[in-house]
Amino acid sequence: MSSESKVSAFPAESVTDAGSKTVFKVLLAISFCHLLNDTVQSLLPAIYPLLRDTFHLDFGQIGLISFTTTFTASLLQPLVGLYTDRHHKPNFLAIGMGITLIGLVTLSLAPSYASVLVAAGLVGIGSSVFHPESSRVARMASGGQHGMAQSLFQVGGNAGSALGPLLATFILPRGQRSIAWFSFVALLGIILLAEIGAWAKRRRAAQEQLRAAPLAAHTSAHVISDEASHAHLPRKKIVWSLAILVALMFSKYFYLASLGSYYTFYLMDKFHVSIRSAEIHLFAFLGAVAAGTFFGGPVGDRMGRKVVIWYSILGVLPFTLILPYANLFWTGILSVVIGLILASAFSTILVFAQELVPTKVGTISGTFFGLAFGLGGIGAALLGKLADATNIRFVYQVCSFLPAMGILTVFLPDLNPAENKASR
Repeated sequence: MSSESKVSAFPAESVTDAGSKTVFKVLLAISFCHLLNDTVQSLLPAIYPLLRDTFHLDFGQIGLISFTTTFTASLLQPLVGLYTDRHHKPNFLAIGMGITLIGLVTLSLAPSYASVLVAAGLVGIGSSVFHPESSRVARMASGGQHGMAQSLFQVGGNAGSALGPLLATFILPRGQRSIAWFSFVALLGIILLAEIGAWAKRRRAAQEQLRAAPLAAHTSAHVISDEASHAHLPRKKIVWSLAILVALMFSKYFYLASLGSYYTFYLMDKFHVSIRSAEIHLFAFLGAVAAGTFFGGPVGDRMGRKVVIWYSILGVLPFTLILPYANLFWTGILSVVIGLILASAFSTILVFAQELVPTKVGTISGTFFGLAFGLGGIGAALLGKLADATNIRFVYQVCSFLPAMGILTVFLPDLNPAENKASR
């Protein structure tokens, strides 16, 4: 099949349509690719029990695997975002998934703990190349509904994070080499992302043509304002606001590290459930995260990002405080509630940051995706050491207070989406 027929699956816009309409076909496609990418990402936590038994690992070594994956992603994503802001590289989408494919194959054949760390690093690098440019594509296809687009994009990622552990319960009992079956997931992602990259290249060319056409000046207002407008805040206020958003990310992802990396061990230690039962509980939590992700963006588009951040961070505090003292039934219920509430935070925080510095979409996306991975990895490593020094139950008691940092939201500026639209 020729490249021309492949890319025709995505709509080609006229010059006057570039940037003015929401392209749901592209949004759904990039969200699905996010699902494929994060299905592979979530495979690592899902197979920790297998790796522990195969290589005789302790909690600290398991935490180091998470740290390796997330640190490589967090280190490179801001650099990739900065580079693609200056030199647009839509082919990075497929390249990132290709690196992930190499990491998967390496993981399935890894003969030692050191080679597992190398494979984990490759998976992290692949993710670092994929996320900044894919987030840019979601914004390009949003038609101005940035919160909705990022939430839809994040739903794909969170759905993939939930799907990975579920698939692992059926495939991984066959052993380490069965990980290679996930290579087909990465291959499908490469094919789709190559087509999305071609669409993004055409989209940018249409937008450049629009800016250069004098007769189309009245239709270019949306495109120009979307990329060149700013929050009209002093530089110090913008920097301070970004620092607060980073602190809120710390609260969110350190808590998620306790659930994402150690929830299965917590359930097996406290309630003596089987690995399969613990994986199903993890799937329920991650499924709740996927379901809750979508609501933050559209609500933020209508009511303001700050409102969503208030409720998604500080609002989850009562439930996290109760969780360490609940029985198995209520632990499952509370983890789902926590996932639903906390899920809306990231896409809302990301769009808030993009609105503070809208001319650096790639850099902001790469930085905040990098922080998401980096803080989660650091959290997994530190919490693993804390679990070795004390016990896994104590970890959940300490982490239950983290959402209290949501009180910092009071210092964020009010960015009213209705006023932004009126100014355009």
